[in-house]
Amino acid sequence: MGYDNLRLEKGMYRQAGKSFSQVLESLDPSENYRGTALEGTDAFQRQLKRFGIRAKGAGSSPVEKFFSTADSAVLFPEYIARTVRQGMEDNDILPQIVATTTVIDSMDYRSIYSNATEEDLRAEAVAEGEAIPETTVKTKNNLIKLSKRGRMLVASYESLRFQKLDLFGVMLRQIGAYIQKQLVADAVQVLIEGDGNENPATQYSVGTSPISGTAGTLGYEQLVDFWSQFDPYAMNCILCNNATMTKMLKIPELQNPLTGLNFQGAGKFDTPLGAQLHRTGAVADNVIVGLDKRFALELVRAGDVLVEHDKLIDRQLERAAISTICGFGKICDGAAAVLNV
Repeated sequence: MGYDNLRLEKGMYRQAGKSFSQVLESLDPSENYRGTALEGTDAFQRQLKRFGIRAKGAGSSPVEKFFSTADSAVLFPEYIARTVRQGMEDNDILPQIVATTTVIDSMDYRSIYSNATEEDLRAEAVAEGEAIPETTVKTKNNLIKLSKRGRMLVASYESLRFQKLDLFGVMLRQIGAYIQKQLVADAVQVLIEGDGNENPATQYSVGTSPISGTAGTLGYEQLVDFWSQFDPYAMNCILCNNATMTKMLKIPELQNPLTGLNFQGAGKFDTPLGAQLHRTGAVADNVIVGLDKRFALELVRAGDVLVEHDKLIDRQLERAAISTICGFGKICDGAAAVLNV
C-alpha cells in the first residue's frame, strides 16, 4: 500500500504504546523509499505531500488546507505536536544536563541510584581467591514525581483558517518554548532539592569552609574551591541566571582570548575549569549549580507531546490542551552541588 492511498482515522492516535507517527510508519515504512525521490522523508511528511500541504516557507499553505478532506484533517494534531516539539527543542539545555532519558507508559516510576564513594569506585587489584569490590545499586524508596506541563490553545477555527501555517507555526513553537522553560525549572529544582528521596544537593557558601573568600564576592579562587568538591565526579556543567553569569564573565581569569572567541562565535561559554556554562532563569541570583552531567540527572517521560486530537480534528480549537508529562530523578547524589555566593 503506497502513501497516497492510506486511510487515515482518529483511531490511529489511540493505539496503545504507539504514537501517531509510529502507526503511520508501520503502514508506510520509510525503508521502502530508499533510492527514490522521497528518500529521507518520514511517513508523516509523505502524507503532507500527498495532500499538497506545505508547512513552511513563504508559500506555506493556510490552516484550512488540513481540513480539505476527512483524511487530511487527521494530520492536524500531529502537525501541532511536531511544531510544539520543535519549539521545545530550540535552544533546549536539557540534553546538556540530563544523563539519560527514560520513556514509560504509566504514571508511576521508581528509579535506581548508587551512592558510590571514591573508595567504592576505585578498581583495586584483586589477588587470587579474594572477593571483587562491590558497587551497590538500589531502588529508590519513593516514586519519581511526574508533572503535567502544558498550555491551552485558545482560538476559533474561523480566526485561523486563512492564516498561513508558517505564521501559525511561530505561535506553536512559542508554546513549546514556554513548556520547555518550565521543564528546565523542574530539572533545576530536582538538582537542588532532590527528587523526594532525601537526596538534595550539597550546599556550599563563599566564605565558609571549604570555600574561601568573603560572602557576596565571586572570584576564580572560589570557583576552583567549588570545582574541587566534586571528586570523584567532575564538574563539567554549570547553571546560573543572567546576573550571576555576568559576574562570572567579569572574572579576569575567564577573559582569555580563546574563551571570548568561542562565546562570541557560537554563543557557548566554556570556562577554564572545563565546565560548560548555561544560563537559565530557573536558578536564583547568586546561586551556582554545578554538576557532572554524565551522572547527575534522569529525565522520565510518560509519552510524547500530547494534544487533544478529537477536538482538533473536529475543528474545535476554542480550548485545546497541549501538554507533556515529565519528571526528573537524581542518579548519583554527589554528582551535583550548589554554591551560594
